[in-house]
Amino acid sequence: MSALRARLTVILLAVCLLFTGQALTTPQRAAAAEPGYLMVHFLNDSATGQMLYVAHSADGLHWNDLNGGQPVLNSKIGTKGVRDPALVRSQDGSKYWIIATDLCIRCGSTYANGSPNFVVWESTDLVNWSDPWLLPAASLVPGGKNAWAPEAIWNPETNDYVLYWATNATLNGINKYRIYAARTKDFRTITTPQIWIDPPGSTAVVDTQMTEVPAGTGPYRYLRASGDGQNNIEGSNSILGTWTNLGNLSSIGLTGNVVEGPVWMKFQNSNQWALYIDYNSPQGVREYRPILTTNPFDVSTYQLQPAANYDMGGTAKRHGAIMPLTSAEESRVLARWPSTPAQRLQSYNFQDRYVRQTNFDVRIDPNVSPVEDSQFRLRPGLVGTGTVSFESVNYPGYFLRHQNYDFQLVRNDGSAQFAADATFNKVAGLADPSWSSFQSYNHPDRYIRHYAYQLRLDPITTTLGRSDATFRVTN
Repeated sequence: MSALRARLTVILLAVCLLFTGQALTTPQRAAAAEPGYLMVHFLNDSATGQMLYVAHSADGLHWNDLNGGQPVLNSKIGTKGVRDPALVRSQDGSKYWIIATDLCIRCGSTYANGSPNFVVWESTDLVNWSDPWLLPAASLVPGGKNAWAPEAIWNPETNDYVLYWATNATLNGINKYRIYAARTKDFRTITTPQIWIDPPGSTAVVDTQMTEVPAGTGPYRYLRASGDGQNNIEGSNSILGTWTNLGNLSSIGLTGNVVEGPVWMKFQNSNQWALYIDYNSPQGVREYRPILTTNPFDVSTYQLQPAANYDMGGTAKRHGAIMPLTSAEESRVLARWPSTPAQRLQSYNFQDRYVRQTNFDVRIDPNVSPVEDSQFRLRPGLVGTGTVSFESVNYPGYFLRHQNYDFQLVRNDGSAQFAADATFNKVAGLADPSWSSFQSYNHPDRYIRHYAYQLRLDPITTTLGRSDATFRVTN
């Protein structure tokens, strides 16, 4: 009996250890499944580089380009270029704003002659954005010229947002960039700007970014980093109050203008922080690079990461914004901007012609230039299961939509009518089953077809009609 009890004891102990091991590893699995991070950024000084792009990271260090590495927002107002985006989530999570520098280098603007305004978008879900508007900023500063690098943060002391940015103006005989701050509730109007950061003498400051620190984790509630030549790190317990210098990035060899566009990122469920810097490497490559620390108040602990420790993805990532995501936000972001390839619709009976938009009208043409006018992403249909919708590559958020049986490229207004008009069933080609035809979701007796090279939605009853309504989806 004692031998039997011994065997039973061993078996019971093994079972207990098994369940204990499962209990210990479950939180680790859960932690690995925590939502990740969204980055909004621009690329460079090219025409396409001065649009807004998005990337996702599961761990905050390894980034994947979303939307196939193509822009998700561009501006057709102001200078028609955008850079240095800030991404703001409202206190209750019901709204989001993107505020960006209105600047298009080499397409009408220069660094000396930019814009006094910012470009602003608004969203209620982080993925569908309003038409942009211009927000005056530098024009509210006496003698102010350019408005650069906007940032914003909620201020509980005043129950509104502090918007801050760099403007060049002459004060006390010195013309330079200083950081100005104003208050706003809606990013449509702001209070009179006040100087927020003004280094001594002729030292200018262009890029500043601040973050709130979780309560009880350090001597200050807020941290900010500034591209001011010294790359100073400061702490404060009041956004518009007194700031204390905590050191600068010279301790890790970063001085002068090798650092731009700093942005803080707190790792989710970890005491680790990243300070991403738009870093000009000795090789002349400018792109984000992370600095890591577990104590952001002690600059001596900052560690500039070697290339082996991070991956910025396939496109250059310049001065942008990083937002830790909730699970719901992450699901929406990854569903909205998968890495779907850009594709074209080739006509079956005019095989040198492709569906394209021109001034938002839709037709088939040969030799389309720029080719992006004929490129679309076949998205999961805006309504219905197993359907498709066609989103423009160079006008993100704009879809092929029929109205009165004519086609236009139209921005998604979020309505049920728009979703139905912009949704189609992809079926075997009416003229050749190895090609494709596209049946209207809300007028199932009609198909996309071209007539006199214009795109229409028609019933198909003839051999010619079947050829006109047949297309090849191709890269």
